[in-house]
Amino acid sequence: MVESRNGTGAAARRSEPRFVIVGAGMAGVLSAIKLQDAGFTDFTVYEKADRLGGTWRENTYPGVACDVPSHLYSYSFAPNPDWSHVFSPGDEIWEYFEEVARRYGVEKYIEYGTEVSRMQFVDGSWHLETAGGQEDRADFVIAATGVLHHPAYPEIEGLDRFAGPMFHTARWDHNVPLAGQRVGIIGTGSTAVQVVSATVDTVGELCLFQRTPQWILGMANPPIDDGQRQQYRADPSAMQALRSELSHTFEDNFANAVVDAGSPQLKMLEDLCRANLEDNVADPALREKLRPDYRAACKRLVVSPDFYQAIQRPNARLVTDGIRRVEAHGVRTADGQLHELDVLVLATGFRVDQFMRPIHVVGRDGVDLDDVWAERPSAYLAISIPEFPNLFMLNGPNGPVGNFSLIDVAELQFAYIMQLVDLVCSGQARQVSATSAAAARFETERVEAAKRTVWTTGCRSWYLDDRGVPAAWPWGFDRFREQMARPELGDYELV
Repeated sequence: MVESRNGTGAAARRSEPRFVIVGAGMAGVLSAIKLQDAGFTDFTVYEKADRLGGTWRENTYPGVACDVPSHLYSYSFAPNPDWSHVFSPGDEIWEYFEEVARRYGVEKYIEYGTEVSRMQFVDGSWHLETAGGQEDRADFVIAATGVLHHPAYPEIEGLDRFAGPMFHTARWDHNVPLAGQRVGIIGTGSTAVQVVSATVDTVGELCLFQRTPQWILGMANPPIDDGQRQQYRADPSAMQALRSELSHTFEDNFANAVVDAGSPQLKMLEDLCRANLEDNVADPALREKLRPDYRAACKRLVVSPDFYQAIQRPNARLVTDGIRRVEAHGVRTADGQLHELDVLVLATGFRVDQFMRPIHVVGRDGVDLDDVWAERPSAYLAISIPEFPNLFMLNGPNGPVGNFSLIDVAELQFAYIMQLVDLVCSGQARQVSATSAAAARFETERVEAAKRTVWTTGCRSWYLDDRGVPAAWPWGFDRFREQMARPELGDYELV
């Protein structure tokens, strides 16, 4: 049953609602395009940086690429016939988003260099403040703030004592020459693997500090030849057919596999990863150092065509002793050895629990998001938070961040959100937010379903929250698609 706080019906409102979109990454650009498609023009996109692009603007390290096939990691309405590789490099993805934004007239709505610092729901609308003192008011806020943009720095003694250049991969310093240098990399996730492969033939010596080995899926990344690209330009339906085929393959063989720890598809992935290690690492001692003691895909699966070859180069060293501290001239490990370095790179990931924070968000009746999320972030269907009406998130907490193309996810979420917006525009309500009961039920069901996923089979990963529960969608993509098709209005409070 739909709850109502006052039962008075729709009050007088503006003929066209005003929207604010926070963030001009993939989801923010999508939101601006789709609002225009729906006939809305009264909106602003606030972007803290000086260019759009989100994580693809932030990450410019050597070797940066997407681990989702290019033709799948594209907007469904804006296919790109000119991707250069099966898995595109980061600069191409960034250029793609900028080109799409220009094509659809998005940039005129973006205010760059404008960081939203506070949002408060007062008298039926959202009042926003920016770090520069600017104020705005909106009927709806769409938080497209992303996940991978707050770098996580390791808690290692002496990081501030290193005498040479040191930087996080998301803050790569391109003014630092690597040729002939002794370079240390801390971390072994996807980013570190890409950096190792891209730099090992340039640096003088590469030292990879590994706390936990990763399963590597050895997928080739061939270029897409001119003939194929010409075909896609001449026949867009061929591109759409390829995208559909990739979507089904990705869904069936990976996305749905990781949410069922006993699936035959997951067994196949494990066999492929194991064979990749066995077939490509010759030294048995090194092979055992690189062999994880947990199931494949328990951590996010790393895709690389050549990491094992790179780490076996004569100038590459894998260090598995724990790091005791960082010193002026290198890294001291637990065995007492000082690994002398000229450059230190931190490939240590992101604060994936931030979402809208550090924005100070205050909902209805003074409810503070920092209090609501004091233990951990959560949201009904990763979109709506009780007592925060007309505020919707794209790729919010507990969404399908670990096993689907986030572009597909955001497109489905936005279509769902627009159905909630239509309730207000049609006069059925002035405020829409998930009920506390619906949010609690969703969380209970999600936690129970997470027990069947591969993420709970014995590893520690960035998917897991403080309880060891995967902070991700634990069901198949078919269920996500079904739930995004139409809101269950009984799960929403309409005021």
